[in-house]
Amino acid sequence: MHMSDTAVLLIAHGTVNSVDELPEFLKNIRRGHAAPPELLAEVRRRYEAIGGSSPLNAINQEVAKRLELRLGLPVRIANRQFYPYPKDVLPELVALGVKRLIVVPLAQHSAPLYGESVKAAVVEGGLPLEVFTAPNWGLLPELTEAFARSIVTTLDKVPAAQRERTSLLLTAHSLPLSVIEAGDPYEIEFRASAAAVASRVRELAPHHFLDHFLAFQSQGMSSGPGGRPMVWLGPELRATLRLLKECGRTDVVIAPIGFLADHVEILYDLDIEARAWASEVDLRIHRTPSLNASDGLLDALVAVAESVAPKGFREPR
Repeated sequence: MHMSDTAVLLIAHGTVNSVDELPEFLKNIRRGHAAPPELLAEVRRRYEAIGGSSPLNAINQEVAKRLELRLGLPVRIANRQFYPYPKDVLPELVALGVKRLIVVPLAQHSAPLYGESVKAAVVEGGLPLEVFTAPNWGLLPELTEAFARSIVTTLDKVPAAQRERTSLLLTAHSLPLSVIEAGDPYEIEFRASAAAVASRVRELAPHHFLDHFLAFQSQGMSSGPGGRPMVWLGPELRATLRLLKECGRTDVVIAPIGFLADHVEILYDLDIEARAWASEVDLRIHRTPSLNASDGLLDALVAVAESVAPKGFREPR
């Protein structure tokens, strides 16, 4: 490994390792407000339906380990919404002699938000770290390629006779519409990423599907201020599946390209809930594998880290 005063911090959303941690996790997500009992019960039910815990933390640790080997630099993982937080991880890097920190958010369309949480921890901890944060990277060619190849793997499994009635459906997590209306570029950037991925899939597998659509999934279960219903970014997934059936589709390949790794929004919201919705209208769903700790994602993360790294970041001390 290269001796360097530079390290990489991957910053993720985070999740619990046990359903017993859900009250604290949901309180963090809800900005300090405890979750109502019915919300806690529903989220617990979803985690129990996928085996009682999410694989996300373990996947991200594997990503960090593989990226460390690829870059020859210390790589650590921290979370915005649950342990380990940046404040738990950064002191160890300082103790190793790290002075420059490359921050790579594992949320390609919300990178500035994730990066700010790391910068805040550096300031609050009074840590002697110079921080270099990656901007949104959803249009990175390496990421587009990784998603496209994952989709082609799944399209190849759809029988040839069904392809003329098969659509590709690209999904991302929904956000409150108020966030988009306030100027967040999330929707614009996701739509651009989806167009790039669909174009690349057409190049790799030109006759494997009829057309492609977008949907936003995993709308929140919380109400807005004063208990008013919260309006979420659409089109919504269930309505889109019904529309595709009405248009004569028999098969839908769902590619959740707004996400990088398996977690409850994929393993429950797609593999259980969306499959049930599709079954209601006699539609076959084929879900693409997540990138997780694959070579494709590692290629993209290397490119992101190198694009924002300080000059000479691999030079010996």
